[in-house]
Amino acid sequence: MVPKVMVCVTRQKTCERLIKIGTKIALDLKAVLSVVHVAKIGTNFLGNPDEGEALDHLFQISKNAGADMSVLRSDNVVNTLVEFAKKNKVSVLILGESPDSKDENNIIKQLQRRLPDIDIQIASRYRHEHRKLNAKYYILPSFQ
Repeated sequence: MVPKVMVCVTRQKTCERLIKIGTKIALDLKAVLSVVHVAKIGTNFLGNPDEGEALDHLFQISKNAGADMSVLRSDNVVNTLVEFAKKNKVSVLILGESPDSKDENNIIKQLQRRLPDIDIQIASRYRHEHRKLNAKYYILPSFQ
């Protein structure tokens, strides 16, 4: 079975760094790479030039990396990511830092509880923050 790497992005151009990390991991594992963004229902990102431009930028980065990019609509981001990961038999999940990393119910911790068999890796600027999460982490080159 071919390993699968899933990169979760928001609607920010800075998520390009997550795709680059996911690309490196996918190459190392000889894995298939998927990029996923979950847009809340009712959010009109295509009507917002900045958000639409950012998603188009991330789509191009994904395409250049040989990855498919899925934009999913849902009011429950965690459920949607869990369903996508299970349906696609994802082996590695790449996330950025959660802004509420101290909250016991942040998105990273929810995904870890619901996807215990998936290797969840956090792209972090700060090594120490994610030791508590029992997640692997990457120190981004620009912050070393």
